[in-house]
Amino acid sequence: MSDSETTLAFTGERFTPECVREIWYEHWHRYAFAAGLVSGARVLDLACGEGYGSDLLADHAAHVSGVDISPEAVDHARRRYARDNLEFAVGSAADIPWDDASFDRVVSFETLEHLSQQREMLAEFRRVLRPDGLLVISSPDRAVYSDQVGYQNEFHVRELYRDELMELLAEQFPAVRLLGQKLMFHSCIWSLDGPAGDAQVMTLEDGQCQSGPAPSAAPMYFIAICAARSELLPSPPSLQLFMDQAESVYQHYYHEIRKNMSAGEILQQRDREIEQLRQELEQSKSR
Repeated sequence: MSDSETTLAFTGERFTPECVREIWYEHWHRYAFAAGLVSGARVLDLACGEGYGSDLLADHAAHVSGVDISPEAVDHARRRYARDNLEFAVGSAADIPWDDASFDRVVSFETLEHLSQQREMLAEFRRVLRPDGLLVISSPDRAVYSDQVGYQNEFHVRELYRDELMELLAEQFPAVRLLGQKLMFHSCIWSLDGPAGDAQVMTLEDGQCQSGPAPSAAPMYFIAICAARSELLPSPPSLQLFMDQAESVYQHYYHEIRKNMSAGEILQQRDREIEQLRQELEQSKSR
C-alpha cells in the first residue's frame, strides 16, 4: 500500500501515529497506561480515531471494540489494524451500539471535551460496563490547557475544570481515582542493580530544591479511573515515566537547538561582514 492508503490525514481533530514530538508522547502514554489495566478483559475504546490505541490495547486484552463517529476513521482502522481480537464500528458516544454490561473496561481519551452530551456519554459508559468494570478516561484541565496560556482549541465544545470533571464523573461513578499527566523535561536517575524504591521528584525553584513523590507542576490533562465501588479501583504507580527508544522528543529539541545555534552563528558572521564593509566604505569616503 502507498503511504496515502496506510495513513489517515491529520486535521487537528484526531491524533494519528504519524504525528511527532509532544502530542505523540501524550497520546501514546495514555494508551500504554491503560494497557496495564486491560489484561484478559473485553474492552471498548470509545472515540478510537485512527485505531492505533485499540491495536495497542489488543496486545493485552481478550478483545477490543474500537468505536468512532467517523466512518472514514473506522474504515481506515479496519484496513490498517486487522487482527482476530480487534473490531471497529461506527457509533456515537451518546448512543453506544452494544447491550448493557458488555464490557469489562471502557477506555476513552480526549473525548469528553469534544461533546456537549457529556452526561449522556458517561451514562452510556456506565450502561455498557459490567458491575465490576472500570472506566479509564482523560480530559484536559481547562485551567492549564486553555486559561493559563490563552489558547482555544477549535474542536473542543466544553472543557472542564477539576471540580467540574469530578462532579460530572460522580453522577455515574461513585468511586474515582484521579491522576495528572503533563509532558516535562527531566534528568532521570534510576537504580541499575538494586530493588526499585519509592518515587522522588526534585524541583529547583529560586535556588531552593524541593522534594516530593510527584511533580509539583499542575497537570495539563486529567486521567480518571472510575468504578461503581472504591474496592474495584486499582492502585497505579505513584509516578510513571514514558519514552520511546529513539528519544524522539529530546532529539527534536536537540536538533532545534543546534539549528538555532547555527542560525545565530550565521547572523553573527553576516553582522561582522556588514561591519567590515561599512568600515571599508567609510575609509573609501575619507580618501
